[in-house]
Amino acid sequence: MKIWFDISNSPHVNMFAGLLSDLKQSGHQPVITCRPLANTVDLLRLENLDFTIVGDHYGKNIARKLFGFPVRVIQLYKHLADSGIDIAISQSSFHSPVTSQLLRVPAIYMNDNEHALGNIPAFLAAKRILIPEYLSLDKVTRQGGSSKKVRQYPGVKEGIYLWKLAEELDLVSEEQAKARPSVYIRPEPWTAQYYNGSINFLDDVIIALSKSANVTVLPRGNEQGAHYRDDRFKDATIVDGALNIHHIARDCDLFIGAGGTMTREMAVLGIPTISVYQDALLDVDQHLLHIGSFIHEPSLTPKSALRYLDAAARQGRRRELLEKGQLAYGLLKDELLSLAAPAKSDG
Repeated sequence: MKIWFDISNSPHVNMFAGLLSDLKQSGHQPVITCRPLANTVDLLRLENLDFTIVGDHYGKNIARKLFGFPVRVIQLYKHLADSGIDIAISQSSFHSPVTSQLLRVPAIYMNDNEHALGNIPAFLAAKRILIPEYLSLDKVTRQGGSSKKVRQYPGVKEGIYLWKLAEELDLVSEEQAKARPSVYIRPEPWTAQYYNGSINFLDDVIIALSKSANVTVLPRGNEQGAHYRDDRFKDATIVDGALNIHHIARDCDLFIGAGGTMTREMAVLGIPTISVYQDALLDVDQHLLHIGSFIHEPSLTPKSALRYLDAAARQGRRRELLEKGQLAYGLLKDELLSLAAPAKSDG
């Protein structure tokens, strides 16, 4: 079967990489499209995945987003019209379900962000909606998602792929002690429609921590990267492109995240994590905060950051979430193949 993946943002590369590999080994043919947002293209290349860039990202401005939405849908439709795909799947790609409806193929739409306005057309057009158990079903139905379409999977979406990574990391022997701890910092999502917090508010924290630790900043694209290449940040490492999650998880002693997915990834893997997200936390983040997976410090100061660094100690894997993630992976794969099979026989 031909299965279309629309990779709309960089976190979804890690999310789907294992599933893509499994599907290929089972004889299925994935078709991957993406848009040039954040580190998406770099990560796809890092994973040696075949993909096609279709359309663009229209930034944070609502008017531009509204204009760009039908434009990319049309672009995707033209690109896929003769490809013979049997089913579509995406995480947070608002374009995928709408395009799939035009192509007359079923679409699985996954999302764990109840604040995203693009959920509305995606929920309406999708054949199946998959959300984590910690996201309120009422919030989905208020955005037009029929409860008959919804399946709630165990745990959080990060568990869907981290269970496998955790097994691999646990087989790796411990590295030798480092002269200085390693701190990784993921800045705020400048261009996200849902984000209303401050920008560049981590500058002083990065400068202060760089005097005591090996600080690596993971910018969300070239524009944000240019900001951190100012001479003020000369003691920090500014990453061009993307880093493999295996590398980060093995090396990181403290993670500071101003976004969502990467912060949750590190927290689930048991790495000391501080969320500095300055907007309302999602339902899934509220759950992780409740069970103590990370600290939420939206007004983090250099002094506080240094104190957390001194006290940082790995907590051990969040085994319950990883075990739920493995179950969720099985549910996702079953839903995908069961929805695709009837569509193929009908064709």
